[in-house]
Amino acid sequence: MTVLTTEIASTTYPGRGIIIGKSEDGTKAVIGYFIMGRSENSRNRVFVSEGKDLKTQAFDPSKLVDPSLIIYAPVRTLENDTIVTNGDQTDTIRDFVLEGKTFEDALRTRTFEPHPPNFTPRISGMLTFADGDFSYKMSILKSSEGREASVLRFFYDYAQPLAGEGHFIHTYQCDGNPIPSFAGEPTLVDIKGDIDTFTNNVWESLNADNKVSLYTRFVDLTTGTFEERIVNKNQ
Repeated sequence: MTVLTTEIASTTYPGRGIIIGKSEDGTKAVIGYFIMGRSENSRNRVFVSEGKDLKTQAFDPSKLVDPSLIIYAPVRTLENDTIVTNGDQTDTIRDFVLEGKTFEDALRTRTFEPHPPNFTPRISGMLTFADGDFSYKMSILKSSEGREASVLRFFYDYAQPLAGEGHFIHTYQCDGNPIPSFAGEPTLVDIKGDIDTFTNNVWESLNADNKVSLYTRFVDLTTGTFEERIVNKNQ
C-alpha cells in the first residue's frame, strides 16, 4: 500500500484525481476528487455544491474561454449510487444507471477527451451502497499511446473495501508536453483520519502552483448521511 500523500506529491501535475475508499474505523465510505490546471482557463474554476451533487463553475465568468471540458457535474448522487468523474460522463453514467444499465455500459459509449495533443483520459468512479456497506468501481478511458485513432477502456471492480484503504486514479502520469496519460491500475493507498484531516492532507499534498479545487465526502454506512468539504484556491 502506498501513502496517499506521498503518491499525490510525487508529481507536480497529476491532473484530475479520484480517491475512493473506506475510513480507518470502517464506518464511512470516502470520496475525494481534485482538479488542477496549467492554463488560465483551467485555473479559472471553483467547486460549488448543489444539493447532493457537485458542479464546477467559472470563478471569473468574463475570463471563461471554452466551457466544454471544464464545466460539468463531477458528482451525482442517486438513491443507492454515487458517481464521481472528471467530465460530463457523470451524466452518461447516471442516465444509464437510471435505465437499469451498468457503469460499464455507459462508459463503453464514451472515449477520451477530444483535446489534442494530450487527449485527456476520462476517469470515473461509482460507489454502490447496500446492507450497511458499499462496493465501488473505477475506470479510465484513454488513448493508445497518445494516438487519436485508438481508445483503451479499463474497468476495476472493488467488491469488498477494507477499513483504512482505498484506490487513487488520476488523469496524467506526470507533467510534460504532451502530458503522458496515467498508466497501470489505480494505486492502492491508505485512508487516514476524519474528513477534515483527510481533506487537509490531500490539499496540502497537491502542487501549490497547479491545484485548483478539492472536494471530499464521508458517507456514514449506517445512516447514509454524509459530510462534505470543498476547498477552492480561488476565493
